Amino acid sequence: MGSIERHDSLNVDVMIVGAGISGINAGYRVQTELPGYSYAILESRDAMGGTWDLFRYPGIRSDSDLHTFGFPWRPWSKANAIADGESIRTYIRESAEQYGIDRKIKFHHKLVAADWSSEQQNWTLAVDADGEKRLYTARFLLLSTGYYDYEEPLKTTIPGITKFQGQVIHPQFWPEDLDYTGKRVIIIGSGATAITLLPNLAEKAAKVTMLQRSPSYVLALPAVDPADKFIRKWLPTWMAHTLVRWKFLVLPFIFFKFCRAFPNAARKIIQKNTKKQLPPSMPHDPHFKPAYNPWEQRLCLCPDGDFFKALRKGNADIVTDTIRTVTANGIQTESGKMIDADIIVTATGLKMQLAGAARISVDGKPVDVSTKFMWKGVMLQDLPNAAFVIGYTSASWTLGADATAQLVCRLLKRMDSLNVTSAVPRLPDGQKIKPAPVLNLSSTYIEKAKGQLPKAGNAAPWLPRVNYLSDYWTSNYGDVTKDLEFGGRL
Repeated sequence: MGSIERHDSLNVDVMIVGAGISGINAGYRVQTELPGYSYAILESRDAMGGTWDLFRYPGIRSDSDLHTFGFPWRPWSKANAIADGESIRTYIRESAEQYGIDRKIKFHHKLVAADWSSEQQNWTLAVDADGEKRLYTARFLLLSTGYYDYEEPLKTTIPGITKFQGQVIHPQFWPEDLDYTGKRVIIIGSGATAITLLPNLAEKAAKVTMLQRSPSYVLALPAVDPADKFIRKWLPTWMAHTLVRWKFLVLPFIFFKFCRAFPNAARKIIQKNTKKQLPPSMPHDPHFKPAYNPWEQRLCLCPDGDFFKALRKGNADIVTDTIRTVTANGIQTESGKMIDADIIVTATGLKMQLAGAARISVDGKPVDVSTKFMWKGVMLQDLPNAAFVIGYTSASWTLGADATAQLVCRLLKRMDSLNVTSAVPRLPDGQKIKPAPVLNLSSTYIEKAKGQLPKAGNAAPWLPRVNYLSDYWTSNYGDVTKDLEFGGRL
């Protein structure tokens, strides 16, 4: 019977966990592709939007274009490709309301544990609903919970941080009432969050310093592409949406492949773009010379070069150094430089986490996710009727989420045609697969999470995801039976 008491107060065909952009998209795919299926969405917070409702730091915006980050079934209609957090929240909410997906959401419902019963051929889900324990059942579990911990950021050792007499803030928990007008602010970090924060804080702060141990590649792009404006002006709306979306699908993919194949040439292109944007007083090296090749870590984008504009303005700068210690009034670096501060922002990364930390078991036996391989980047080895939504590191997250949702819907149709109730990925007997990272970046937060994430393999269908175009083909036309064990009878 498993480790959870059985109860059927709510029984659905598909339970989606998480009402962020992945969960809303999954809801649309289920109700469209599987109209006879029942589904619900569990959301631990009080609003939909996921990341875009949680993060409220100044200037928060997408680091992918909205033409591919947005839903393919409700195209992003605005001219700007990079959007702010509030616009994204509104877009997600309006999309869910337009298609009735919002009525399927159970807010303040946090999945605590999930146990698969081989006997009953379903999942029993232990849910915390505002302190009240509820038990639901589902035939299939679709985990759209994102990939990081909402409750705790990545822990980073900063020597002497307890000595600081000002405010220490992590962007994940930005205080709504924080007034940084006229203050001296240090941002520790060099990723997309730091690149976004610097120009926005510099609008009010007296001084903003980005203190980075190692730099990132930063690429300035126009917020509105003139070619997109031309397309939208002269072509019918549906055709314009399609062309713009395909442009953002293909060109970034080509650039990513170019960076990986010809890193030296890519480095020179980015370097040329950067040098044109920098103030005369700021050298390119060491501030913009990463130790890794382009796209070994995620490339940082700044629309209309706002990051570089802030540097040229004069009240923002970059220090590339390591921290010797934090003092009562600032930070002293290893080179001896003293940076005064009233506020320290620790933009040091996210703590990775799958399934929202829910305990997963099969017939009462806990499943260790880190020991398992991923089937087509979607299902977990030896775990029946469950899918994890993991997007791309080199493209919009939603593309991967949508490929996952379509594959799940197609698999469920296939199971119906076979008159079976369960599908379990199994490694063939005697087959040895060499492990590979499920995420193909070398970023610090990914490296630190290697012992927690599942594995990809070196042979199909256990290979890591490559790109949306191949995954789209697989989801819609590829084999959905190889290395799957089907069981039960309808």
